[in-house]
Amino acid sequence: MTRTQEKRVRVTAAEDGLLHVVLDAGKGNILDRAAVAQLREILAEWHADPHRRCLLIDHTGEHFSFGASVPEHAPGEVEKMLPELHGLARELLGLEVTVLAAVRGLCLGGGMELALLADRLFASPTARFGQPEVELAVFAPLASALLPLMVGPRAAADILVSGRKFDVEEGVRLGLVTTVADDPTGAAKAWAASHLSGKSAAALRYATRAAREAWLPEFSASLETLERVYLDELMATHDAREGIAAFLAKRAPTWEDR
Repeated sequence: MTRTQEKRVRVTAAEDGLLHVVLDAGKGNILDRAAVAQLREILAEWHADPHRRCLLIDHTGEHFSFGASVPEHAPGEVEKMLPELHGLARELLGLEVTVLAAVRGLCLGGGMELALLADRLFASPTARFGQPEVELAVFAPLASALLPLMVGPRAAADILVSGRKFDVEEGVRLGLVTTVADDPTGAAKAWAASHLSGKSAAALRYATRAAREAWLPEFSASLETLERVYLDELMATHDAREGIAAFLAKRAPTWEDR
């Protein structure tokens, strides 16, 4: 079996309306197109389940995810990768179920964007977050559409423009992390059992849809706009191409500020 055929996402449980999916893509759980495609396949199949109540996104290994694949950010690849990642986001929210994320270790770039899609984020005390895309002279469209709605424009700009990492305590203060637990997976499952189990799955989906109505249309419109800015404008700049090329060549970039 080739690497592209290997399973990067596993379903470990689908009971009582909870689907437990686990990122299992090797060191750093890189979100490449294969991982994204497997997640989309799983969600498409589950969408037909009338009993669906809750999705838990979990991971193997020390870290949730180092982010999206850098080689897939290169010209000729990013035109395919970015719409597929954004398609995953739209499909995940289109399930109209509560989304939980269990995070340990680093949760960066595209990995943090995936975690931001969760309604409740459960993190270990040592979890760290960040959107470091700007260090490669690019930006994070999905996070740029979500974060201002979640933490306000100033805090969002700080995270997105600085590219800095921040700890779980700051994540709690910003309202991004809802629960800190040594076992975030167990805490997420316990929350679902306490608050969702026994309720009508149909009612939960309508309640989830209604709760998102105030922000989802704005997010969707922003994401579409930012995807076009990224592909049509950003990728035409020297520095965006240089940042990706330098990273892949393991050398310092030479910025021309254009």
